[in-house]
Amino acid sequence: MDTIPVMRPWLGAEEAEAAAAAITSGWIAQGPRVAEFEQALAGRIGAAHGVAVSSCTTALHLALEVLGVAPGDEVVVPSFSFIATANVVKHAGAVPVFADIDGATGNLSAKTVEQVVGPHTKAVIAVHQGGVPAPINEVKELCGPLGIALVEDAACAMGSTYEGRPVGAGAEMAAFSFHPRKLLTTGEGGMLTTDSARFATRARRLREHGMDVSAADRHSASKIVLESYLEVAWNYRMTDMQAAVGLVQLGKLDAMVERRRVLARRYQEGLAGIPGLQIVADPPYGTSNYQSFWIVLPDDAPVGRNELLERLLQHGISARRGIMAAHLEPAYLDGSGPELPVTERMTAQSLILPLFHDLAESDQDRIIEVLSAELSR
Repeated sequence: MDTIPVMRPWLGAEEAEAAAAAITSGWIAQGPRVAEFEQALAGRIGAAHGVAVSSCTTALHLALEVLGVAPGDEVVVPSFSFIATANVVKHAGAVPVFADIDGATGNLSAKTVEQVVGPHTKAVIAVHQGGVPAPINEVKELCGPLGIALVEDAACAMGSTYEGRPVGAGAEMAAFSFHPRKLLTTGEGGMLTTDSARFATRARRLREHGMDVSAADRHSASKIVLESYLEVAWNYRMTDMQAAVGLVQLGKLDAMVERRRVLARRYQEGLAGIPGLQIVADPPYGTSNYQSFWIVLPDDAPVGRNELLERLLQHGISARRGIMAAHLEPAYLDGSGPELPVTERMTAQSLILPLFHDLAESDQDRIIEVLSAELSR
């Protein structure tokens, strides 16, 4: 019996041809295809500027640097997120302050953020966890009067919507991921989007060693250009090969979202009869791309989360533990910080089910059947 993977990127001949064309063009590093991808993706989001980078992690780091986050500052983040969300705060020299989440969405809310903001809070990073949009406006209404910047970690949310617009539209800054676990992939890679020309200009400089003129502009110039290095920075660039793949993937995004929402609805209907099981769903103010399809086991489930993962694997189903809790990882386990009861319950009792574009409905039915049998003992 073949094992059903938790995720499989939707890649094919068109992406391979686009990457090959970039290679044969002679321009494989950051160049014209990166610029085209930036414009296309920013246009899709509804942002004025896109800055392509090597990962969503580096996009978030640049966002904090552009905002001036520095040692002595605090940045509120959810613990219920991949550890990179907290790590970028450390990379900026600041202190991550963990906030709890809303149990229905897995996201920060104004209420959970308000409990931990203080005089040293410089920014909040709101994650659209698993593609479920966070309640951005209510968090903005809290942060704005306090002078606190709001960065959207939209790593999982390409194709999700918030109040009828793409997630990231109108954001001070939003960061997206193109890791293979995401809908739109370039292998590795990310994008920072913003409406601020000033933020975009500095982010582009910081991603390329602090140079005042990009390598692409130097190489395409008709005369000698001598660059200057204005500040100490990083190499966070994307390649034209990746961008070529990204442009093809962007053209598939609507189909990806539509198919995943069909499969998500089949899961929701098929699992609805399991008593006490919490199933991811759209919030009232937006729609999810269902980058991850998660469930939360009831407290009295007949089998624990880890044992259930083992039993699923015995049936040829590769599932994953739910979203991690960064504050429980060794890197952050120092015994300090607020209590996070919702985060700890959801991370301990949740798991992610297989969901990808070409998941066969017969395979999905097998997953539903096995889960129903294991959770109805």
